Amino acid sequence: MAPHQPWLLLLLLAWPPPGSSETRYQPGDPVVLYVNKVGPYHNPQETYHYYQLPVCSPEKIRHKSLSLGEVLDGDRMAESMYQLRFRESVEKTVLCVKTLTLDQVERLRQAIEELYYFEFVVDDIPLRGFVGYMEESGFLPHSHKIGLWTHLDFHLEWNGDRIIYANVSVRDVKPHSLDDVHGPGPLSLTYTYSVRWSETASERRGERRGRGDDGGFFPRTLEIHWLSIINSMVLVFLLVGFVVVILMRVLKNDLARYNLDEEASSSSGDDFDQGDNGWKIIHTDVFRFPPCRSLLCAVLGVGSQFLALGTGIIAMALLGMFNVHRHGAINSAAILLYALTCCISGYVSSNFYRQVGGERWVWNIVLTTSLFSAPFFVTWSVVNSVHWANGSTQALPATTILLLLTVWLLVGFPLTVIGGIFGKNRAGPFDAPCRTKNIAREIPPQPWYKATLVHMTIGGFLPFSAISVELYYIFATVWGREQYTLYGILFFVFAILLSVGACISIALTYFQLSGEDYRWWWRSVLSAGSTGVFIFLYSVFYYSRRSNMSGAVQTVEFFGYSLLTGYVFFLMLGTVSFFASLKFIRYIYVNLKMD
Repeated sequence: MAPHQPWLLLLLLAWPPPGSSETRYQPGDPVVLYVNKVGPYHNPQETYHYYQLPVCSPEKIRHKSLSLGEVLDGDRMAESMYQLRFRESVEKTVLCVKTLTLDQVERLRQAIEELYYFEFVVDDIPLRGFVGYMEESGFLPHSHKIGLWTHLDFHLEWNGDRIIYANVSVRDVKPHSLDDVHGPGPLSLTYTYSVRWSETASERRGERRGRGDDGGFFPRTLEIHWLSIINSMVLVFLLVGFVVVILMRVLKNDLARYNLDEEASSSSGDDFDQGDNGWKIIHTDVFRFPPCRSLLCAVLGVGSQFLALGTGIIAMALLGMFNVHRHGAINSAAILLYALTCCISGYVSSNFYRQVGGERWVWNIVLTTSLFSAPFFVTWSVVNSVHWANGSTQALPATTILLLLTVWLLVGFPLTVIGGIFGKNRAGPFDAPCRTKNIAREIPPQPWYKATLVHMTIGGFLPFSAISVELYYIFATVWGREQYTLYGILFFVFAILLSVGACISIALTYFQLSGEDYRWWWRSVLSAGSTGVFIFLYSVFYYSRRSNMSGAVQTVEFFGYSLLTGYVFFLMLGTVSFFASLKFIRYIYVNLKMD
């Protein structure tokens, strides 16, 4: 394959499919209405093709070409039997006469009971409505009514030669009752539709989809939640104030006392370590390299990659590069950025691995490239298999799987190797201000409140509390029906999360060193990285208390990807925590007078 073809793959991922641009019409021109998907309203990731229901369908189903983001979002658009012409209204036109067996009626009844909704698309504007009507009221006597919508009203607005707004409703329609269908004979239904066109004032292109999604079917865009912002700001100010004011004053006193003690001991000829205590006494061990150095460097490399990936996604959203009402663009951008930022993980991991004396840099590159991709592949395989077994449109087609695998093999993995080579060649010696003795110092017994589990609890809970309120809105967007557009607030909260993680890591590292425990390398990663555990625990709480999700398909996807999300936050915050602690330790030992 030619060297430039991997970049053509990236352009293919980013380029929109034919027909995704704005369409111009002349009066009487046909307007194609695509049927897309159906699924339970409370299970956003459990979707099926519209034609899997016993509804009116053409003899030959023709599908629309879709972008990668739309495929990942579960879209499977196909041409419908609805005949729409630009600016031509029609009244109660017969779509088809459908004869249903008793099994098909039962499938429709079950879909209505599970609150199935449908999604159509016209000129890239989504139209949504419920498949049927269900009414359940009273205790004694109990009433349970189920009806099927056999007539749809389409309302479209035009301006010049463009479609500005589209909606579907059943406001003045009476549903066809399915309560009394129990006989062995077939049920004959007549499906009809009406189309109403009206002219509207001029609107900008960017307002089309936004207005189309504000029809009330899904909740409206979230408003600014000042409680989350105020809560996060107060916590950040308290933590930063604690680290900068109190901790620096303690350090100033420590440095003054240690340096004074050294001058006194030097003038009297005493041994250097005599009378020392606290973090000074371990200066010959604090930079002793940790076990599992290759794994530690791989964590730092992949964590740095996801820091760049998260920052890039938020920056692109702030620049208005995404259509917030359809999440396919964000999916495509995340794949592109992940492939392109693989060089960062390879560079950081290999560079630091060489600094700490690592020799097996090839194994380090392999570990780095598989640290996230291997758990992701296992999780995706399980989730995709469940979707495939249930016939969901969220199951990726074989062509999409091969495309993504090709992108990783031709772009992601080579960039990791290239970044690793550059990192290895540009690595200098480890900048340690203190010499390390050959024999490790014995670590005194530590009190219970300095145990690793306690530090992980404190270091994970405080960053989590800074984003806990905002986390609800993010979950409601990803796993619910909300529409998140407050990317400026999201960027602010993301910066707060990183700041709190760095501050609490510095404080916990200082307390650990004060107890003459120099095993800070992995402890610093685990302290703030444990925020990912709290995020996963919150996902369990959200699933059970804040959502109406149910069923095997939705449950497997939710917990599979929630576990993966917690893992990503562990890598990101563990990386921030480690480098903050390393910078702090170098600072305090550089300012300490030693022989």
